[in-house]
This record gives sequence, structure tokens and C-alpha cells, in this order.
Amino acid sequence: MNSRKLAGLFFKTLMIGGVAGLITSFFVKPAPYANNLNPFDFFELIGLVFFFLGLGFVFSVISQTGFFAYLFINQFGLSLFRTFWPTIQVLLIAFVLFDLVYFPYSSTDGDISVLWFILMAAAILAYGWVVSTIKARATNRRAFIPALFFMVVMTSVEWVPGLNANGTVYAWLMIIPLLVCNTYQLLVLHKLTGTGDSTTGTKQKSGEAASKNVKHNVKPQS
Repeated sequence: MNSRKLAGLFFKTLMIGGVAGLITSFFVKPAPYANNLNPFDFFELIGLVFFFLGLGFVFSVISQTGFFAYLFINQFGLSLFRTFWPTIQVLLIAFVLFDLVYFPYSSTDGDISVLWFILMAAAILAYGWVVSTIKARATNRRAFIPALFFMVVMTSVEWVPGLNANGTVYAWLMIIPLLVCNTYQLLVLHKLTGTGDSTTGTKQKSGEAASKNVKHNVKPQS
């Protein structure tokens, strides 16, 4: 990946995070928009838009920091644990999912049902599973576990400030841009680095070689 592609990835992810944060604010913070629409206050409304857009930019930068940290962690894990690295990633995924349920529920002193935290962890796992399946189909089957590790573990680590905030508004404002940015970076990485599905390339080369052999062996009829 050259510097031009790296810069393009940064700015595209930045804009995606900003737009995702802005759209999320329409649903989780509708009251400030409604107050400035009736009566209509143009400058206050523009200020709100820029505020939530900038907040999305911040979450996008957090996502990109986590993404490059994941690339380093994945390479370090492969060199250190070798064939055991996929198993360790699965164990870490299970550990993080447990933490997503246990620690937030403990901090509420039982005021919120544990079922909500189980559903939250299950939703992140289900979304990560879908994205990882798409990634594996676009590249190869071995990419599934690292992709799931990134979507579950790294997203959860990036989401810690939102989970520690009072109330659920900030948590929603943060998790949606994080998921969107992480999904985009994960699915576009192999296109930028040129590491596509090796099995597909092998099949294409085999098909080309076979067609050449057929053309070579067929003799023109007199």
C-alpha cells in the first residue's frame, strides 16, 4: 500500500465516520434538532450539524487507530503463536463477549436486566459474523477468524469510552460510526493491497493454461 492509497483510506474513512455520526445523532438526539426547527434557527442548526459531524470524525480516527493496531497485533500474533493464533483469537473473542455482558451489568447494580447486555453482545457478534463471512468470501476462508476478532474485540476496545459514559446516548453515538468505519476498512483492505482470493487466481490461471493447451493441440482441418 503506497502513501496515496493510505491517504485515500484515511480521508474516506474520516468522511464515512462523520456522516455515520451525523445520521446517528438524528435518531438518538432528535430533541436539539426539533428545538431549532420550531422556531427555525439556522445558525444553531448548522452548529449542531458540525458538532455531530466532528464527533463522528473523532470516532473515525479512533477506529483507524484501532485498525492499524489490529494489523500489528495480527502480524505479531502470527509470528509468536503461529498455528495457535486462530485458537487464541477465538478465546479472546469469547472473553470480550463475556466482558461486554458482565462489567456493564455489574456497574448498573442490577437496575437494568442482564438480558439487554446479552442481546448487545449477541448483536455485535452477529454483525461481526456477517462482515467476516463477506470478508472470507472476498479473500479466503482463513480470513474469517481474524476478521471476526477485529470486528468484535477491537471494536469493543474502541468502544470503552462510550460504555463508561453515563447514559446510553453517547454509547450509541460512538458504536455506530465505529462499526461502519471498521467494516469499511476491513472490506476494502484486500482491494488496496491487492491480496484477493488466491484460489480464484489459481483457478483462472489453470483455466487459461487449459485453453492454451486446447488451442495448441487442435490442428486445423484441411
